[in-house]
Amino acid sequence: MSGFLIRRLLQGVISIVGASMVIFIISRLSGDPILILLPNDAPASLIEQTRVNLGLDKPLWTQYLIFASHALTGDFGTSYRWQMPAITLVLERLPATVLLAVVALAFSVLLAVPFGVLSAVHRGSWLDTLGKGFAMLGQAMPGFWVGLLLILVFSIELGWLPAFGYGSPANVIMPAIALGWYPVAAQTRIIRSAMLDVLDSDYIRMGRAVGAPDRALVWKYAFRNAAIPLVTMLGVYFAAMLGGAFVVEVIFAWPGVGRTVVEAVFARDFPVVQAGVLLTSILFVTSNLLVDLSYGLIDPRIRHDR
Repeated sequence: MSGFLIRRLLQGVISIVGASMVIFIISRLSGDPILILLPNDAPASLIEQTRVNLGLDKPLWTQYLIFASHALTGDFGTSYRWQMPAITLVLERLPATVLLAVVALAFSVLLAVPFGVLSAVHRGSWLDTLGKGFAMLGQAMPGFWVGLLLILVFSIELGWLPAFGYGSPANVIMPAIALGWYPVAAQTRIIRSAMLDVLDSDYIRMGRAVGAPDRALVWKYAFRNAAIPLVTMLGVYFAAMLGGAFVVEVIFAWPGVGRTVVEAVFARDFPVVQAGVLLTSILFVTSNLLVDLSYGLIDPRIRHDR
């Protein structure tokens, strides 16, 4: 177990370092922030002094080493646009993104689990056809389109829900549905496939032969053994929601990390972009590690001894 944990931690560190290099280089391909920070008629001396103050006069590899050494202490620099520590700004926006991801994940699970289980139990019936059709429909509708459709129907036409904002339960409903719509489809297909394999296993057949209640066989035994693919997907999707919610956050004016990073990209605010992406990478790696460790709790037959 300890060897597995050490290997996974080393892999996570390598992934985070790689992500920091990639985002450091890509963020600088967006252009020179001096062109946005200073007016067009700024004197050359002011431009050069600003470049020195921001550390942009050094070679790219030197800039990365300085950034990495400071990042290890939690210092990602000062935001060019917001004029505050970049990590402080990102951490202030993180709770909104976590709230949105948690509600979206809960929405997807509450729909996907019954759809997937009932579709597998009643294989070939109208419930199965409905479940597969729903999964196909969900995967054919991107989140941003679902978000715009929700705004059109429930905000503009019906006036039931606010189209933007943050702070009340009503504000999170439509962004969570838009963000969790695609995972519902994928999770339904995974649960159905896993349940079909488990329902055909010998111990389920034996349970039915001795007269065990179908409800207990399906939900207590079959679903538990079929939950490992679901747990893997939940961990991956939760991490993906934290890092990929920027489209939904922009559509609904949700004050999360994704929207902040998008604004920072347009402002060429390198410290905020680097802090936001690197924090998301850390959360992604941590989520995957927790998923791996949870396998042994779900199925005692799985051990991480090697």
